[in-house]
Amino acid sequence: MNGSRVLLGVTGGIAAYKAASLASALVQRGAIVDVIMTAGAERFVTPLTFSSLTARPVYTSLWDAPEKIPHVRLVREARAILVAPATANVIAKIAHGIADDLLTTALLAARVPVVIAPAMNSAMYESNATRANLATLRARGYEIVEPETGFLAERETGVGRLASEERLLAALERVLARADSLAGVRVVVTAGPTREAFDPVRFVSNASTGATGIALAREAAARGAAVTLLLGPTLLEPPPSVEVVRFETAAELREAAADRARDAGVVIASAAVSDWRPAHASPQKLKKTGEELAVTMERTPDVLAELGEKKGKTFLVGFAAETADHEANAREKLVRKHLDAIAVNDVGGGRGFGTGENALVVLWGKDGRRDLGTADKATLAARLWDTIGELRCS
Repeated sequence: MNGSRVLLGVTGGIAAYKAASLASALVQRGAIVDVIMTAGAERFVTPLTFSSLTARPVYTSLWDAPEKIPHVRLVREARAILVAPATANVIAKIAHGIADDLLTTALLAARVPVVIAPAMNSAMYESNATRANLATLRARGYEIVEPETGFLAERETGVGRLASEERLLAALERVLARADSLAGVRVVVTAGPTREAFDPVRFVSNASTGATGIALAREAAARGAAVTLLLGPTLLEPPPSVEVVRFETAAELREAAADRARDAGVVIASAAVSDWRPAHASPQKLKKTGEELAVTMERTPDVLAELGEKKGKTFLVGFAAETADHEANAREKLVRKHLDAIAVNDVGGGRGFGTGENALVVLWGKDGRRDLGTADKATLAARLWDTIGELRCS
């Protein structure tokens, strides 16, 4: 942590007094600490406390040094942001993009790893609204340090007590270590479905939403990579910090991948590419008649196989969405398409596509295997990048 710039956000909960000790611990570990306090936090601890501990100015308002635009400058100078304690109110604001004070405005502008440490009464923490807001933040790649069970300000015992200083420091160390793990690496991720038209309003496609690929691209960018996301038709928003190239058909993906994957350090092909397309697309909408409609299908380009044939030094990771004989089918694909690794998941029974959670197993070499478990897609993206990092170094 020595020399790392950390932005510490302190919000208005009783645990704000613990943030003073946390700021001191960060300084003792060599971090350069800037502190943003909300108006509520100032009712529990004074800015003077933090400025004395960090030997730096404390920011409490959008109008502190407005000529320097603090909400942008502070997050661009920081390597990571830690919000501790994070109240239910601030968590809700962050989840819904509300920016009505310096801290929430800075978080909205942040493109660095963010650690959120909730602290509140157990009834508030366990409410459906707070759980949904935290799930939203996890899906965006925020690191959530869950609160602990213990004695609360209301003289009750329950979950909601701010995580220990040791756990908060460990979480921050973790995200700082990840932040540079892909520095200088060009990464290409393919994501989402393809659409193969057989008339101007109908097409062959699949249920992929691109959520896994978007999570992988977001995580790569958070680790310092220069990321290009090749994204098929989806209603999901891509991360703001990556280059996005849109495609509709397998042929369009083939062209974009051949161009962008050249000399990339890592390519992850998570797009769900249609294996067949109508051999002839009608230029006009086909009208419904009493007759049966027969559509002749032909194979689409095998984008992943072509990448495997020309990958050179690129570390190429494929995906296998299977409904039976999952790992056997994935291993055959691993070899046949010249992949360095493959992530396999079970999409039978509606699993995998369009769901909040997924389960992945990574295979490589003759018998390499790692089960990444079942988790939300942001968590699985981090686990997959951890695995890729180890494999690239082995």
